[in-house]
Amino acid sequence: MTRRDAKVSRLHAKASRRRAQGRIPRTLSAAAVTLTAAALLASCSQGESEADAPTTRTPSAAPTAQAPEASDGARAETPEGTLLVADFGADTVTFVDPGKGAIDSVQVGTAPYGLTVGEDGRAWVATAEGVAVVDTDQRKRLALIPYETGNLGEATGGEYRGGGMGIALAPDGDRVYVGVNVPGGNGTVEAIDTRSLKVTGTADVGRRPFDVDVSRDGSQVYATDHDSFDVTVVDPDSMDTRRIEVAPYGTEGGLGSWLKPHYTAVRPSDGKLLLPFEGERLVVVDPDTGRSTIERMTANTHQHGVQITEDGTLLAVGTGPIDPSTDEGPSLTVRAPDGKEKVIPLDGPHEDVAVSADGDTAYVTGGFTRDGYWNGITVVDLDSGDTRRLAAGERPLGIAVL
Repeated sequence: MTRRDAKVSRLHAKASRRRAQGRIPRTLSAAAVTLTAAALLASCSQGESEADAPTTRTPSAAPTAQAPEASDGARAETPEGTLLVADFGADTVTFVDPGKGAIDSVQVGTAPYGLTVGEDGRAWVATAEGVAVVDTDQRKRLALIPYETGNLGEATGGEYRGGGMGIALAPDGDRVYVGVNVPGGNGTVEAIDTRSLKVTGTADVGRRPFDVDVSRDGSQVYATDHDSFDVTVVDPDSMDTRRIEVAPYGTEGGLGSWLKPHYTAVRPSDGKLLLPFEGERLVVVDPDTGRSTIERMTANTHQHGVQITEDGTLLAVGTGPIDPSTDEGPSLTVRAPDGKEKVIPLDGPHEDVAVSADGDTAYVTGGFTRDGYWNGITVVDLDSGDTRRLAAGERPLGIAVL
């Protein structure tokens, strides 16, 4: 087998794993890993603490990190199963061996938030400056695509910084969609052609699009708009939009409310949208009709990142209590398709989650954007509930399994 044939074979294997995880592609949103998304910023109340205030940062230079060399002097390719995390506290993404820790990092742009990985091995990273394109095999940045959305301000860090947040790939890999936060106003979703690396369309959405997901047939894009209590459905061909309010506790408190939507999972069986709230309520939205139902959840904790597997198992990250006197601490909820839940306690706030190819292990990022974040990942055995901490990245938010 030639080197090229071997690489093609590996790409097909990676694609099969991503489809099995259900992230096409924020997915597992295993939405690519999916991540999409990929993408978090956890502030739910109005205003910023001094620690969260934006800090002006100099736009990052071209990437300097070098991948290790193979025995023949060529770059060693990234092993399958490596984790990729977006370092919101730095200008980098970090490659992580799930057994040993960080193995490499690459500069991508200021304050990277969400990320998603395509079947061709390219990662798309939403930063304050633009969408970075990273070759995950050779571990180098290929491009930085600037946003067309205006009024983003200087590229900064901090909870409310302008620029990209949620991000997801179309199932066919032809376009990537990024939610762009406009400080103090409504955001946008920008569509990027993955071949030309050009922005091909922009749609107006709600405030602070924490998460972006795509329907399994690619016919709809969903922006989860944290500060406007809604999901915006975008037609990717016309970029027309319609708003679906998602507010199981109502909208009282407005920008000061903690009870807002954060992340969305697209259920594989029927395409409905799943949004967890407070470890108490799971909102199930039909994106075609806008109607929703509410199912009971049991973790009783403020929830952020979600993932969903091909069999419909939902994972939801609990960041910790709003009211410590009545609410429970950080956790990972594993919710079976029949609604039965296992709640696994975590040590300290976390943000987003990805799942291994075999479905046995979850990786939960510790880069919560309020006080209490930490520079690492909690590795969770989903069968036993055992956990271990792994140092990785700097305030890691978005995560994908390569």
